[in-house]
Amino acid sequence: MPPPVGGPPTGAQNGLYSGPTSAFQPPPQTHGQPPAGPPQGYNMGSPMSPPGQYNPQAIGQGYAASPPNMYNQQNGQYPPSQHPQHLQSTGGYPQQPAAPQRKLDPDQMPSPIQVIEDDRKNAGPVFGTNRLGTLPPLVTTDVEIQDEGNAGPNYIRSTVYSVPCSPDVIKQTQVPLAVAITPFARHAKSDGVLPLSVFNEEIVRCNRCKAYMCPFMQFLDGGRRFQCVFCKATTEVPQSYFNHLDHNGARVDKWQRAELCLGSYEILATQEYCKNNVLPKAAPAFIFIVDVSYNAIKNGMVQLFCQNIRDILEDLPTEDDEPNETPAIRVGFITYSSQVHFYNIDPNLSSPRMMVVPDVSDMFVPLLEGCLVKPSEASRAIESLCEEIPKMFGDTRETETILGPAIEAGMEALKAAECPGKLFVLHTTMPTLEAPGKLKNRDDRKLLGTEKEKTVLAPACPYYQELATQCVQAGCSVDLFIANNSFVDVASIGQVAKISGGEVFKYTYFQADTDGERFIADLRRDVARPVAFDAVLRVRTSTGLRPTDFYGNFYMQNTTDVELASIDCDKCITVEMKYDDKLPEGECAFIQAALLYTSVKGIRKLRLHNLCLQTTSQMADMFRNCELDTILNLFCKQGLRQLMDGNPKSLREGLTLRASTILANYRKHCATASSSGQLILPECMKLMPLYVCCMMKSDALAGGPELTIDDRAYAMLCLGSMDVKSSQIYLYPRLLAVTDLDPSDNSIPTATRTTVEKIRENEAYILENGVMMFLYIGLQVDPIWCESIFGVRNVTQIQVERTLPLLNNPRSKHLHELIASIRNERQRFMKLYIVRQGDKWERVLRQFLIEDRMSDTQPSYVDYLCQLHREIRGLI
Repeated sequence: MPPPVGGPPTGAQNGLYSGPTSAFQPPPQTHGQPPAGPPQGYNMGSPMSPPGQYNPQAIGQGYAASPPNMYNQQNGQYPPSQHPQHLQSTGGYPQQPAAPQRKLDPDQMPSPIQVIEDDRKNAGPVFGTNRLGTLPPLVTTDVEIQDEGNAGPNYIRSTVYSVPCSPDVIKQTQVPLAVAITPFARHAKSDGVLPLSVFNEEIVRCNRCKAYMCPFMQFLDGGRRFQCVFCKATTEVPQSYFNHLDHNGARVDKWQRAELCLGSYEILATQEYCKNNVLPKAAPAFIFIVDVSYNAIKNGMVQLFCQNIRDILEDLPTEDDEPNETPAIRVGFITYSSQVHFYNIDPNLSSPRMMVVPDVSDMFVPLLEGCLVKPSEASRAIESLCEEIPKMFGDTRETETILGPAIEAGMEALKAAECPGKLFVLHTTMPTLEAPGKLKNRDDRKLLGTEKEKTVLAPACPYYQELATQCVQAGCSVDLFIANNSFVDVASIGQVAKISGGEVFKYTYFQADTDGERFIADLRRDVARPVAFDAVLRVRTSTGLRPTDFYGNFYMQNTTDVELASIDCDKCITVEMKYDDKLPEGECAFIQAALLYTSVKGIRKLRLHNLCLQTTSQMADMFRNCELDTILNLFCKQGLRQLMDGNPKSLREGLTLRASTILANYRKHCATASSSGQLILPECMKLMPLYVCCMMKSDALAGGPELTIDDRAYAMLCLGSMDVKSSQIYLYPRLLAVTDLDPSDNSIPTATRTTVEKIRENEAYILENGVMMFLYIGLQVDPIWCESIFGVRNVTQIQVERTLPLLNNPRSKHLHELIASIRNERQRFMKLYIVRQGDKWERVLRQFLIEDRMSDTQPSYVDYLCQLHREIRGLI
């Protein structure tokens, strides 16, 4: 087993040292010379440096106007090995500022690549969840998770794993106390199926706080009572649940009951846990609502959907992913343009029948029987319908559409069937017809990045928010698949997906031949992934703590219950907690996330995730056990909310202030005495300056010159429900060199730092962030490699607008396998954009080289580290 993270190095003094630190200490600066421009490098590192510390050699000034006293000017040039070949400026984007003579070597600055690789090397093959006061493996480390009474980090991940007893510590340091909860998370080495506990009579829970039975409860009086670890109240054990205790005070059946020995498990719910105390009458349903207007027909989306939906329905989710089980989910189909069309696909009919609702202002369901069917029983009817839809609407000339009434139609169909469900809405244009949900064009890109940007990023009208609320009450979530070629107001129509627990997929300038693979892959995964319906999440905590702020895609009508019409394996709810009182020293802090939901079979269940966290009276212990990726996930979601209440400038200033406050408190209270010229970072937070810098460059929080208003709104919706793994790669994209790969090695190669300094003209790279993927081809790439991948020897002959060809040679096959492996790690299918050096798309790719300077408000990593150091010195 690897040693505990954050053990003190030699020389720790007075118990204040919280573990390894990153200390940047250059000699004093030489003044009197003109500024040299933005730094391009960072030379620090000595073979004599002690573990966890950095001992910089003399390095150059790289910023103007009162830099912090961290860097000593040094004349001379980089050695030849430090002169990378730069991206050329032929693509028309701003080139990196001219390199000054005196450079800082970024390779010696804290690197996420190195942190990720070190964690993978140090983590064992199995992570046991009962290691209190120990950080779990990073989200980028793939290990088997063994439930030992604490929920695994794939389900619930905390920002701190040593919780301060005093609220003053959190208040002073500004380190947030929060958890990121992904109730249905799937893990690469786990099937995600949890054991089910069945209680003979009532479900056993605390009489006072209503916490459910979990491994942390203490049994008393020979097993006749138990004490709740959350509120300390004692509760009588029902006779039907009673069992004797062993000599250690544990129940003799502890290892036979999931709720007594596991951190994550499920409980079969009883009638009192159902709406109106009535058990679900039917299994949930999926309804596909398809835009059949002129644009949807012309771009090929309707034809593509009809050609593939029968195969997609073969992958409907089953209870606990049973492979041989027939799915219980029923399906239905609705089409719309200016009217709404229902379809009777009863298998007993000779052919499907269409029924039209012309008055879209007063939506109703014109049929009950035959609207929803099991695909296994009505396969011929579905096949016939999919053949007829393109024919019926192939000659349509309707360019204006509705949207809201079509969603209302799906919701009413589910209500009529008395079941929860999910709507898959395929849409192409802004709804401009005189109907509920009509929108007006407000596309004004000049407002992005200004104080007025929130006026175009907020919903234009309350209709879609109100519709989403109705959907939640009906147990109906909405997923939007938007294939637009102009402004559609994603900020407005996306609310119906956000609030109902759904998701938005966007395909700008959709064409079936180039975007069809991505659309079908997204739809297939969306249909197939594990999902729960009509869900309510309640988070309970130890006395002294209280959940206060919730972030994600959901609806709340009170301060405690998170309501989700549906929740799938990718959705994450991030919950921040505050103190009501001090926590007792020597005791643990407990968190229980209870999700009440309806399964795909229509069975009401409870899914429980329990987390026990060590408490501490030492600030240093807290800093040793901070989980940076989870902290940044919270910061991102808080930033989205702050954008709508403030402006981009206040968000940037707030992020910098919070980061500097956290790091200044570590320096002041936990690090050993040192020169004020040093920048000292806690080991587990040494990447905070980089990640905060990345936040201020992300599409969701900052946007970019290439983004439209719809692009920005879409990015914000994506980030709002991301789990920790997704937000990590979204903030710091992965850059992989692919020209020298060994075709016999199936592993994903080690990443390269995302900076222009690492790009070589004779290399090709994959760059991805979980949403976008690029294949960048340098102009001097090996002709043999080029021919094996593209079938041409000259880079200029590559047809970049086409998809990547699959050729009959090991290199081509291996590259395709690598791309498939990367896509398989992500929640969305990433279209591969082929970018040749000098092409116009190079400017877009450049926005993902996140360590580089992009604008005056988006500094390079080196510049931002200098800025943060100045802020920290001002706070000490």
